[in-house]
Amino acid sequence: MINTIENRYIWLNGEIINFKNAQINILSPTSQFGANVFEGIRCYWNSDNKKLYGFRLDEHYLRLQKSIRMLKIEEKYSLKEMKQALFDVVNKEQYDEDIAVRQTVFVDGNGSWSSKGPAGMFVAPIPKGLSSVEYNKKGLNCCISTWRRISDQNLSPRIKCGANYMNSRMAQLEAWDNNYDCAILLNENGKLAEGPGSCLFIVRDNKLITPSLSSSILESITRDTIIQIATDLDLIVVEREIDRTEVYICDEAFLCGSAMEITPIYSVDGYEINNKMGEITKKIYNLYMDIVRGKNKKYMKWLTEVK
Repeated sequence: MINTIENRYIWLNGEIINFKNAQINILSPTSQFGANVFEGIRCYWNSDNKKLYGFRLDEHYLRLQKSIRMLKIEEKYSLKEMKQALFDVVNKEQYDEDIAVRQTVFVDGNGSWSSKGPAGMFVAPIPKGLSSVEYNKKGLNCCISTWRRISDQNLSPRIKCGANYMNSRMAQLEAWDNNYDCAILLNENGKLAEGPGSCLFIVRDNKLITPSLSSSILESITRDTIIQIATDLDLIVVEREIDRTEVYICDEAFLCGSAMEITPIYSVDGYEINNKMGEITKKIYNLYMDIVRGKNKKYMKWLTEVK
């Protein structure tokens, strides 16, 4: 990148500006009520061919479009325009490193919690190294949260909106207050759902098991990626309800997401699973990292050359 983190470029409502000059109305519905939807997009630098690849951009923008429609925000930007905004700001800053991109569509103006517009959008890339605290560890000691995951009966987890993450916030802060690294939430039926901003997989008897899409989880792009690439590792994938105690006796477990990538779970509620990354988790992680960096030709269809 050509600027410092504090002075980097971002894209805001059609303009590429200095981060310090990016401002929105403090009384807007996005500021007061969390009326926004977003995507966390990863782009990976391939040092061999000096290219920056965006991972599964089409899927990210289709999900963003669906979130906009479900939250009934004004549909101001086309899929092509949303993608071009990312290209423009990334190339303006000249990133030649792994980056994370937050792309958010929000309700601006002076309306109320029920306003549908006017819609604004920002695209804010940042070097990958600046990840959240809970993602910086090599492995996670988790707890089952006392907070339950939101469901389609109250605020759908399929909508990737800022307000939904208050549910994750409560669970994660509870985990930290009790000296755990991360939380795992149960759904309203008492079955395992997901972590804060991440999906859950466990391994039992060489089978890769993950909660079903109807278990109050986000329709995660990383989760879908792992399910698709598991066949390359001769793994059987099972999507079903998972009881709380199953994670206590599983062979391996990990959380995954665009930000978290693939992070092993070492223990849950004090029950030790592994004290290192399990063999199956390691194989998935290595294959995943080869794919996102453009080192696996079979999956080049998932990559978009950004720079």
